[in-house]
Amino acid sequence: MEQLLQGRYRLKQKLGQNAGRQTWLAEDLATQLSKGSASMPALVIVKLLTFGCEVQWDEFKLFEREAQVLQQLNHPQIPKYRDYFCIDDRSLWFGLVQEYIPGSSLKELLNQGKKFTEQQVRQVAVDVLNILIYLHELSPSVLHRDIKPSNLIWGEDEQMYLVDFGAVQDKAAKEGATFTVVGTYGYAPIEQFGGRAVPESDLYALGATLIHLLTGTAPADLPQQNLQIQFAERVSSSPSMVCWLQHLSEPALERRFSTARLALVALESGNEDRCPSALIAPVNNSGQGGLFTSAVPIPNEIKGWNWGAFLLSPLWTFNNQVWIGLLAWVPVIGFWMAIALGVKGNEWAWKSRRWQSIEQFKVHQRRWAIVGIVLGISVNLIFWHLGILLLLSILV
Repeated sequence: MEQLLQGRYRLKQKLGQNAGRQTWLAEDLATQLSKGSASMPALVIVKLLTFGCEVQWDEFKLFEREAQVLQQLNHPQIPKYRDYFCIDDRSLWFGLVQEYIPGSSLKELLNQGKKFTEQQVRQVAVDVLNILIYLHELSPSVLHRDIKPSNLIWGEDEQMYLVDFGAVQDKAAKEGATFTVVGTYGYAPIEQFGGRAVPESDLYALGATLIHLLTGTAPADLPQQNLQIQFAERVSSSPSMVCWLQHLSEPALERRFSTARLALVALESGNEDRCPSALIAPVNNSGQGGLFTSAVPIPNEIKGWNWGAFLLSPLWTFNNQVWIGLLAWVPVIGFWMAIALGVKGNEWAWKSRRWQSIEQFKVHQRRWAIVGIVLGISVNLIFWHLGILLLLSILV
């Protein structure tokens, strides 16, 4: 039987539950929406919290603060506050009601296998930065403190919505002040886990979220170097986008964008001047074709002689999808093609086939080199000998 709260909120579907908390999709019977010639109750989100042994005082304060902050917010891409109430004075159940946003969270889309393009990720960034500009420029600033794919809804109207203000902080951190440590590992920056959240902390979380969208891998599962997320070689994004994301997700607070407005200006301008070359990780631009053009830059790490391509040309060319290497099967010119593959093999293989990373490419070519050294000379002599015999038989 469907439960009715406050005489107006009819609980329809449980969306989530953890210790002392429940989230429900509900109908607001006091608010009717027109749909054609009929009217139907408005859908809302009801968050319930019971104050008891499973819920500590800090968690209750966060729940109450979420309600207080949401009442003050007025932004088209933040769900609107509807109601806050205590269900039972004895059992201490509290309820928070918000506007329902039809759509799917970015986490749901990722779990469904959606691949986000750079243009889509840019649009997510622009939408969320505009929301953060609004929040951070309030007085006092409002910090979300838990930006991640599950808290961003891609609405049916193609707008991006920031939801779940359960970790919100509505005052700037003062020196020596202590706050409840909140956030999600992989998305929250190091200063936030130290209890010092600042506006730049939301920017880091946004950067980690965008990296997740581009790579399809949670930031906690990506390698790090000096606490910096290493993602560039896993994406085919423009250098300016990679650079911008590196600044947004910079672990050192003083090297991160200082405001959401500055980050938005840098993104829209595409300015790479802020990105020192030492910070630019190799970009995975493999598989873009154009063997004989310089439009696709080749990472310095893979340049050099390719022994596998030289010693096992006829077989290497199939595995690496370098189809010009089929000339290695042609008698007489096969030897010269093998030399060309030795010189240009790395470049052509990088352009011809999509690789997961530079490291994967290097391991692959290293294995071909080992096999080539062990077997290549004898195999090539056999191929060339057969080719010459075939040519002589044709001529005779």
